[in-house]
Amino acid sequence: MSNNSSFQILIIGGGAAGITVAAQLKEKNSNLKMAIIEPSENHYYQPAWTLVGGGEYLLEDTVKHQQNLIPYGVTWIKDYAENIDPDHNQVTTKTGNIYNYEYLVICPGIQIDWDKIKGLKESLGKEGVTTNYRKENAPYTWETIQNFKGGTAIFTFPAGAIKCPGAPQKIMYLAEEAFTRQGVREKTNIIYANATGKMFGVPAYCKPLEEIVQRKNIDVKYAHNLIEIKPETKEAIFATGEGNTVTIKYDMIHVSPPMTTYDFIKQSPVANEQGWVDVDQYTCQHTKYKNVFGLGDSSSLPTSKTAAAIRKEAPVVVANILALMNQKTPQNKYNGYACCPLITGYGKTIMAEFDYDKNPLPSFPLDPTKERESMWLVKKYILPWLYWNRMLKGKSFEPDSWRFLLPKTSK
Repeated sequence: MSNNSSFQILIIGGGAAGITVAAQLKEKNSNLKMAIIEPSENHYYQPAWTLVGGGEYLLEDTVKHQQNLIPYGVTWIKDYAENIDPDHNQVTTKTGNIYNYEYLVICPGIQIDWDKIKGLKESLGKEGVTTNYRKENAPYTWETIQNFKGGTAIFTFPAGAIKCPGAPQKIMYLAEEAFTRQGVREKTNIIYANATGKMFGVPAYCKPLEEIVQRKNIDVKYAHNLIEIKPETKEAIFATGEGNTVTIKYDMIHVSPPMTTYDFIKQSPVANEQGWVDVDQYTCQHTKYKNVFGLGDSSSLPTSKTAAAIRKEAPVVVANILALMNQKTPQNKYNGYACCPLITGYGKTIMAEFDYDKNPLPSFPLDPTKERESMWLVKKYILPWLYWNRMLKGKSFEPDSWRFLLPKTSK
Protein backbone atom coordinates (compact mmCIF):
# COMPACT_ATOMS: atom_id res chain seq x y z
CA MET A 1 0.00 0.00 0.00
CA SER A 2 1.31 3.42 -0.97
CA ASN A 3 1.98 6.05 1.64
CA ASN A 4 2.07 9.60 0.24
CA SER A 5 4.27 12.04 2.06
CA SER A 6 5.29 15.52 0.95
CA PHE A 7 8.47 17.46 1.61
CA GLN A 8 9.78 20.83 0.59
CA ILE A 9 13.16 19.27 -0.11
CA LEU A 10 13.76 15.59 -0.76
CA ILE A 11 17.33 14.28 -0.90
CA ILE A 12 18.23 10.94 -2.46
CA GLY A 13 21.39 9.69 -0.75
CA GLY A 14 22.70 10.02 2.80
CA GLY A 15 26.39 9.99 1.99
CA ALA A 16 28.81 12.90 2.08
CA ALA A 17 26.73 14.99 -0.36
CA GLY A 18 23.27 14.32 1.07
CA ILE A 19 24.18 14.90 4.71
CA THR A 20 26.22 18.03 3.92
CA VAL A 21 23.45 19.61 1.83
CA ALA A 22 20.82 18.79 4.48
CA ALA A 23 22.98 20.19 7.29
CA GLN A 24 23.73 23.41 5.41
CA LEU A 25 20.07 23.90 4.49
CA LYS A 26 19.06 23.43 8.13
CA GLU A 27 21.70 25.96 9.17
CA LYS A 28 20.17 28.50 6.78
CA ASN A 29 16.52 27.71 7.55
CA SER A 30 15.65 25.41 10.44
CA ASN A 31 11.96 25.34 9.45
CA LEU A 32 12.44 23.55 6.14
CA LYS A 33 10.58 20.25 5.83
CA MET A 34 13.21 17.84 4.52
CA ALA A 35 13.80 14.11 4.12
CA ILE A 36 16.74 11.95 3.13
CA ILE A 37 16.17 8.62 1.37
CA GLU A 38 19.06 6.37 2.45
CA PRO A 39 18.92 2.60 3.02
CA SER A 40 22.25 2.17 4.85
CA GLU A 41 22.50 1.87 8.64
CA ASN A 42 26.14 2.96 8.59
CA HIS A 43 28.02 5.86 7.06
CA TYR A 44 31.65 5.34 6.09
CA TYR A 45 34.47 7.82 5.61
CA GLN A 46 35.64 6.10 2.46
CA PRO A 47 38.76 8.25 1.83
CA ALA A 48 40.37 6.46 4.80
CA TRP A 49 40.01 2.99 3.23
CA THR A 50 43.36 3.53 1.49
CA LEU A 51 44.89 3.97 4.95
CA VAL A 52 43.11 0.82 6.14
CA GLY A 53 44.65 -1.04 3.20
CA GLY A 54 48.03 0.45 4.09
CA GLY A 55 47.89 -0.56 7.76
CA GLU A 56 47.50 3.01 9.11
CA TYR A 57 43.82 2.87 10.06
CA LEU A 58 41.34 0.32 11.41
CA LEU A 59 38.13 -0.14 9.44
CA GLU A 60 36.03 0.51 12.55
CA ASP A 61 37.59 3.98 12.79
CA THR A 62 35.98 4.93 9.45
CA VAL A 63 32.32 4.32 10.37
CA LYS A 64 29.52 6.05 12.28
CA HIS A 65 25.81 5.26 12.55
CA GLN A 66 23.67 7.08 10.01
CA GLN A 67 21.15 8.05 12.67
CA ASN A 68 23.78 10.14 14.45
CA LEU A 69 24.66 12.10 11.31
CA ILE A 70 21.28 13.02 9.81
CA PRO A 71 20.58 16.59 10.97
CA TYR A 72 17.98 17.13 13.69
CA GLY A 73 14.56 17.73 12.17
CA VAL A 74 15.32 15.93 8.89
CA THR A 75 13.24 12.80 8.25
CA TRP A 76 15.24 9.65 7.54
CA ILE A 77 13.45 7.43 5.00
CA LYS A 78 15.35 4.17 5.41
CA ASP A 79 14.63 2.77 1.97
CA TYR A 80 15.98 2.54 -1.57
CA ALA A 81 14.90 5.07 -4.20
CA GLU A 82 13.55 3.08 -7.12
CA ASN A 83 11.84 5.52 -9.47
CA ILE A 84 12.22 9.25 -10.10
CA ASP A 85 9.27 10.99 -11.77
CA PRO A 86 10.36 14.63 -12.19
CA ASP A 87 7.30 15.47 -14.28
CA HIS A 88 5.10 14.82 -11.23
CA ASN A 89 7.66 15.73 -8.54
CA GLN A 90 7.60 12.25 -7.06
CA VAL A 91 10.04 9.57 -5.96
CA THR A 92 8.93 5.99 -5.39
CA THR A 93 10.94 3.74 -3.07
CA LYS A 94 11.53 0.00 -3.12
CA THR A 95 8.80 -0.58 -0.54
CA GLY A 96 6.26 1.13 -2.82
CA ASN A 97 5.98 4.39 -0.90
CA ILE A 98 5.60 7.56 -2.93
CA TYR A 99 7.16 10.83 -1.78
CA ASN A 100 6.29 14.23 -3.21
CA TYR A 101 8.74 17.10 -3.28
CA GLU A 102 9.04 20.75 -4.20
CA TYR A 103 12.81 20.45 -4.71
CA LEU A 104 14.80 17.29 -5.32
CA VAL A 105 18.52 16.77 -4.66
CA ILE A 106 20.00 13.62 -6.24
CA CYS A 107 23.25 12.37 -4.73
CA PRO A 108 23.14 8.60 -4.03
CA GLY A 109 26.79 8.04 -4.94
CA ILE A 110 27.99 5.54 -7.48
CA GLN A 111 27.71 1.78 -7.90
CA ILE A 112 30.58 -0.60 -8.52
CA ASP A 113 30.22 -2.96 -11.45
CA TRP A 114 32.02 -5.99 -10.03
CA ASP A 115 30.52 -8.21 -12.73
CA LYS A 116 32.22 -6.31 -15.55
CA ILE A 117 35.50 -8.04 -14.68
CA LYS A 118 35.03 -11.77 -15.22
CA GLY A 119 36.03 -13.83 -12.19
CA LEU A 120 36.55 -10.84 -9.90
CA LYS A 121 33.55 -11.20 -7.61
CA GLU A 122 34.32 -14.78 -6.64
CA SER A 123 38.07 -14.10 -6.35
CA LEU A 124 38.00 -11.11 -4.00
CA GLY A 125 39.39 -11.55 -0.51
CA LYS A 126 41.46 -14.64 -1.15
CA GLU A 127 44.67 -15.79 -2.83
CA GLY A 128 46.04 -12.27 -3.09
CA VAL A 129 43.08 -10.67 -4.92
CA THR A 130 41.92 -7.51 -3.13
CA THR A 131 40.46 -4.01 -3.43
CA ASN A 132 40.13 -0.95 -1.19
CA TYR A 133 36.90 -0.02 -2.95
CA ARG A 134 34.95 -2.43 -0.76
CA LYS A 135 35.08 -2.05 3.01
CA GLU A 136 35.22 -5.80 3.62
CA ASN A 137 38.38 -6.09 1.54
CA ALA A 138 40.42 -3.09 2.71
CA PRO A 139 41.75 -4.98 5.81
CA TYR A 140 42.60 -7.91 3.52
CA THR A 141 44.70 -5.56 1.39
CA TRP A 142 46.93 -4.89 4.39
CA GLU A 143 47.02 -8.58 5.27
CA THR A 144 48.08 -9.36 1.69
CA ILE A 145 50.80 -6.69 1.70
CA GLN A 146 52.17 -7.92 5.04
CA ASN A 147 52.28 -11.55 3.90
CA PHE A 148 53.78 -10.80 0.49
CA LYS A 149 56.96 -12.75 -0.11
CA GLY A 150 57.91 -11.35 -3.52
CA GLY A 151 56.82 -11.89 -7.11
CA THR A 152 54.48 -9.74 -9.19
CA ALA A 153 52.16 -7.22 -7.53
CA ILE A 154 49.64 -5.59 -9.88
CA PHE A 155 47.62 -2.45 -9.18
CA THR A 156 44.89 -1.54 -11.68
CA PHE A 157 43.09 1.60 -12.84
CA PRO A 158 39.84 1.08 -14.82
CA ALA A 159 38.40 2.72 -17.91
CA GLY A 160 35.59 5.21 -17.31
CA ALA A 161 34.44 7.01 -14.18
CA ILE A 162 35.97 6.22 -10.81
CA LYS A 163 35.67 7.42 -7.22
CA CYS A 164 38.89 9.22 -6.29
CA PRO A 165 41.12 8.76 -9.35
CA GLY A 166 44.21 8.87 -7.16
CA ALA A 167 43.27 5.92 -4.93
CA PRO A 168 44.48 3.14 -7.27
CA GLN A 169 48.06 4.44 -7.12
CA LYS A 170 48.06 5.59 -3.46
CA ILE A 171 47.89 2.01 -2.19
CA MET A 172 50.59 1.02 -4.68
CA TYR A 173 53.06 3.50 -3.20
CA LEU A 174 52.29 2.33 0.34
CA ALA A 175 52.74 -1.30 -0.74
CA GLU A 176 56.05 -0.48 -2.41
CA GLU A 177 57.42 1.02 0.80
CA ALA A 178 56.02 -1.83 2.89
CA PHE A 179 57.75 -4.35 0.60
CA THR A 180 61.01 -2.42 1.07
CA ARG A 181 60.64 -2.51 4.86
CA GLN A 182 59.87 -6.23 4.73
CA GLY A 183 62.97 -6.91 2.65
CA VAL A 184 61.13 -8.30 -0.37
CA ARG A 185 61.21 -5.28 -2.70
CA GLU A 186 64.24 -6.51 -4.66
CA LYS A 187 62.43 -9.68 -5.63
CA THR A 188 59.17 -7.88 -6.45
CA ASN A 189 57.92 -6.55 -9.77
CA ILE A 190 55.29 -3.84 -9.25
CA ILE A 191 53.00 -3.18 -12.21
CA TYR A 192 50.58 -0.27 -12.53
CA ALA A 193 48.08 -1.39 -15.19
CA ASN A 194 46.38 1.85 -16.16
CA ALA A 195 43.47 1.83 -18.64
CA THR A 196 44.14 5.48 -19.49
CA GLY A 197 47.20 7.05 -21.10
CA LYS A 198 48.59 9.06 -18.19
CA MET A 199 49.30 8.92 -14.46
CA PHE A 200 46.88 11.72 -13.55
CA GLY A 201 44.47 13.96 -15.45
CA VAL A 202 45.95 17.28 -14.25
CA PRO A 203 49.30 18.05 -15.93
CA ALA A 204 50.80 19.90 -12.94
CA TYR A 205 50.43 16.77 -10.79
CA CYS A 206 51.00 14.23 -13.54
CA LYS A 207 54.68 15.15 -13.95
CA PRO A 208 55.73 14.56 -10.30
CA LEU A 209 53.83 11.25 -10.30
CA GLU A 210 55.70 10.14 -13.41
CA GLU A 211 58.94 10.95 -11.59
CA ILE A 212 57.80 9.00 -8.51
CA VAL A 213 56.98 5.80 -10.40
CA GLN A 214 60.33 6.07 -12.13
CA ARG A 215 62.13 6.59 -8.82
CA LYS A 216 60.32 3.66 -7.26
CA ASN A 217 61.01 1.46 -10.31
CA ILE A 218 57.33 0.74 -10.94
CA ASP A 219 56.41 -0.71 -14.32
CA VAL A 220 53.56 1.44 -15.69
CA LYS A 221 51.53 -0.18 -18.47
CA TYR A 222 49.20 2.34 -20.09
CA ALA A 223 46.07 1.34 -22.05
CA HIS A 224 45.77 -1.86 -19.98
CA ASN A 225 42.18 -2.37 -18.83
CA LEU A 226 41.52 -5.38 -16.58
CA ILE A 227 38.72 -7.56 -18.01
CA GLU A 228 39.22 -10.94 -16.31
CA ILE A 229 40.88 -12.67 -13.37
CA LYS A 230 41.71 -16.37 -13.42
CA PRO A 231 42.32 -17.21 -9.75
CA GLU A 232 43.16 -20.88 -10.39
CA THR A 233 46.21 -19.89 -12.47
CA LYS A 234 46.73 -16.44 -10.89
CA GLU A 235 46.41 -14.69 -14.23
CA ALA A 236 45.04 -11.23 -15.01
CA ILE A 237 43.70 -10.55 -18.52
CA PHE A 238 43.89 -7.00 -19.88
CA ALA A 239 42.34 -5.43 -22.95
CA THR A 240 44.93 -3.27 -24.67
CA GLY A 241 42.88 -1.82 -27.53
CA GLU A 242 41.91 -2.93 -31.03
CA GLY A 243 40.65 -6.26 -29.72
CA ASN A 244 44.02 -7.31 -28.29
CA THR A 245 44.49 -8.84 -24.86
CA VAL A 246 47.51 -9.41 -22.64
CA THR A 247 47.83 -11.99 -19.84
CA ILE A 248 50.00 -11.21 -16.81
CA LYS A 249 50.61 -13.63 -13.96
CA TYR A 250 50.30 -12.14 -10.47
CA ASP A 251 51.12 -13.01 -6.88
CA MET A 252 48.89 -10.23 -5.59
CA ILE A 253 46.54 -7.87 -7.40
CA HIS A 254 44.74 -4.78 -6.10
CA VAL A 255 41.76 -4.08 -8.36
CA SER A 256 40.10 -0.71 -8.86
CA PRO A 257 36.83 -1.82 -10.49
CA PRO A 258 34.69 -0.06 -13.12
CA MET A 259 31.92 2.17 -11.76
CA THR A 260 28.70 3.71 -12.99
CA THR A 261 25.48 5.34 -11.78
CA TYR A 262 22.65 3.36 -10.22
CA ASP A 263 20.10 1.79 -12.55
CA PHE A 264 17.20 3.84 -11.16
CA ILE A 265 19.01 6.99 -12.30
CA LYS A 266 19.99 5.60 -15.71
CA GLN A 267 16.36 4.65 -16.35
CA SER A 268 14.92 8.01 -15.27
CA PRO A 269 14.29 11.23 -17.23
CA VAL A 270 16.94 13.05 -15.15
CA ALA A 271 19.81 11.08 -16.73
CA ASN A 272 21.93 12.15 -19.67
CA GLU A 273 22.98 9.71 -22.42
CA GLN A 274 25.79 8.34 -20.25
CA GLY A 275 23.45 7.75 -17.30
CA TRP A 276 24.59 10.61 -15.04
CA VAL A 277 22.24 13.16 -13.47
CA ASP A 278 22.26 15.85 -16.15
CA VAL A 279 23.10 19.12 -14.40
CA ASP A 280 24.64 22.45 -15.34
CA GLN A 281 28.33 22.22 -14.46
CA TYR A 282 28.31 25.60 -12.70
CA THR A 283 24.94 25.83 -10.91
CA CYS A 284 24.41 22.08 -10.30
CA GLN A 285 20.81 22.65 -11.43
CA HIS A 286 19.23 20.09 -13.74
CA THR A 287 19.32 21.13 -17.38
CA LYS A 288 15.58 20.42 -17.87
CA TYR A 289 13.93 20.18 -14.44
CA LYS A 290 14.69 23.44 -12.67
CA ASN A 291 13.64 22.18 -9.21
CA VAL A 292 16.07 19.25 -9.43
CA PHE A 293 19.73 19.45 -8.43
CA GLY A 294 22.54 16.94 -8.57
CA LEU A 295 25.99 16.75 -7.00
CA GLY A 296 28.55 14.19 -5.98
CA ASP A 297 29.49 10.98 -7.73
CA SER A 298 26.18 10.44 -9.57
CA SER A 299 26.18 13.87 -11.21
CA SER A 300 27.38 14.81 -14.69
CA LEU A 301 29.74 17.44 -13.22
CA PRO A 302 33.00 17.02 -15.18
CA THR A 303 35.31 16.84 -12.20
CA SER A 304 36.81 14.23 -9.88
CA LYS A 305 34.36 12.17 -7.86
CA THR A 306 35.68 12.97 -4.37
CA ALA A 307 34.30 14.13 -1.03
CA ALA A 308 36.47 17.23 -1.40
CA ALA A 309 34.62 18.18 -4.59
CA ILE A 310 31.34 17.82 -2.69
CA ARG A 311 32.67 20.30 -0.12
CA LYS A 312 32.51 23.00 -2.81
CA GLU A 313 29.47 21.67 -4.69
CA ALA A 314 27.17 21.53 -1.64
CA PRO A 315 27.15 25.28 -0.81
CA VAL A 316 26.31 26.04 -4.47
CA VAL A 317 23.36 23.62 -4.41
CA VAL A 318 22.14 25.05 -1.09
CA ALA A 319 22.40 28.69 -2.19
CA ASN A 320 20.68 28.00 -5.51
CA ILE A 321 17.80 26.06 -3.96
CA LEU A 322 17.22 28.88 -1.47
CA ALA A 323 17.35 31.40 -4.32
CA LEU A 324 14.63 29.47 -6.20
CA MET A 325 12.52 29.28 -3.05
CA ASN A 326 12.72 33.07 -2.93
CA GLN A 327 11.71 33.38 -6.61
CA LYS A 328 15.23 34.40 -7.60
CA THR A 329 17.50 33.07 -10.35
CA PRO A 330 20.25 30.74 -9.11
CA GLN A 331 23.49 32.75 -9.20
CA ASN A 332 26.03 30.69 -7.25
CA LYS A 333 28.66 28.97 -9.37
CA TYR A 334 30.84 25.91 -8.79
CA ASN A 335 34.27 26.22 -10.41
CA GLY A 336 35.04 22.51 -10.58
CA TYR A 337 37.22 22.47 -7.46
CA ALA A 338 38.37 18.99 -6.51
CA CYS A 339 41.06 17.72 -4.22
CA CYS A 340 42.93 14.44 -4.26
CA PRO A 341 45.48 13.93 -1.47
CA LEU A 342 47.94 11.77 -3.43
CA ILE A 343 49.66 9.57 -0.87
CA THR A 344 53.07 8.76 -2.32
CA GLY A 345 54.42 6.78 0.64
CA TYR A 346 54.25 6.64 4.43
CA GLY A 347 54.55 10.23 5.66
CA LYS A 348 54.39 11.71 2.15
CA THR A 349 51.48 13.26 0.26
CA ILE A 350 50.97 15.60 -2.69
CA MET A 351 47.85 17.65 -2.01
CA ALA A 352 46.43 17.87 -5.53
CA GLU A 353 43.79 20.62 -5.70
CA PHE A 354 42.49 21.90 -9.03
CA ASP A 355 39.53 23.34 -10.96
CA TYR A 356 37.66 22.63 -14.20
CA ASP A 357 40.48 24.15 -16.23
CA LYS A 358 42.97 21.81 -14.52
CA ASN A 359 44.67 24.73 -12.83
CA PRO A 360 46.19 24.02 -9.39
CA LEU A 361 44.15 25.64 -6.59
CA PRO A 362 46.33 25.20 -3.49
CA SER A 363 44.79 25.92 -0.09
CA PHE A 364 48.24 26.47 1.41
CA PRO A 365 51.05 28.89 0.48
CA LEU A 366 53.28 25.99 -0.59
CA ASP A 367 54.19 24.41 -3.93
CA PRO A 368 51.30 21.92 -4.28
CA THR A 369 53.22 19.58 -6.59
CA LYS A 370 55.73 18.55 -3.90
CA GLU A 371 55.51 15.54 -1.58
CA ARG A 372 55.11 16.80 1.99
CA GLU A 373 54.90 15.33 5.46
CA SER A 374 52.52 18.12 6.49
CA MET A 375 50.05 17.08 3.78
CA TRP A 376 50.27 13.45 4.99
CA LEU A 377 49.25 14.71 8.43
CA VAL A 378 46.37 16.65 6.85
CA LYS A 379 45.24 13.51 5.00
CA LYS A 380 45.57 11.14 7.94
CA TYR A 381 44.38 13.23 10.86
CA ILE A 382 42.86 16.57 9.90
CA LEU A 383 40.60 15.73 6.94
CA PRO A 384 38.76 12.90 8.77
CA TRP A 385 38.19 15.16 11.78
CA LEU A 386 36.92 17.97 9.57
CA TYR A 387 34.66 15.58 7.68
CA TRP A 388 32.86 14.30 10.78
CA ASN A 389 32.92 17.51 12.83
CA ARG A 390 32.57 20.29 10.28
CA MET A 391 31.44 19.19 6.83
CA LEU A 392 28.66 16.80 7.87
CA LYS A 393 27.42 19.35 10.39
CA GLY A 394 27.05 22.06 7.78
CA LYS A 395 29.90 24.16 9.24
CA SER A 396 32.69 26.04 7.49
CA PHE A 397 35.35 23.79 6.02
CA GLU A 398 37.70 26.46 4.68
CA PRO A 399 41.45 26.18 5.40
CA ASP A 400 41.49 29.55 7.20
CA SER A 401 39.28 28.02 9.87
CA TRP A 402 41.47 25.00 10.52
CA ARG A 403 45.08 25.87 9.73
CA PHE A 404 45.73 26.07 13.48
CA LEU A 405 45.37 22.27 13.54
CA LEU A 406 48.47 21.86 11.37
CA PRO A 407 51.87 21.21 12.95
CA LYS A 408 54.31 24.09 12.48
CA THR A 409 56.16 22.60 9.53
CA SER A 410 56.51 23.42 5.86
CA LYS A 411 57.87 20.04 4.86
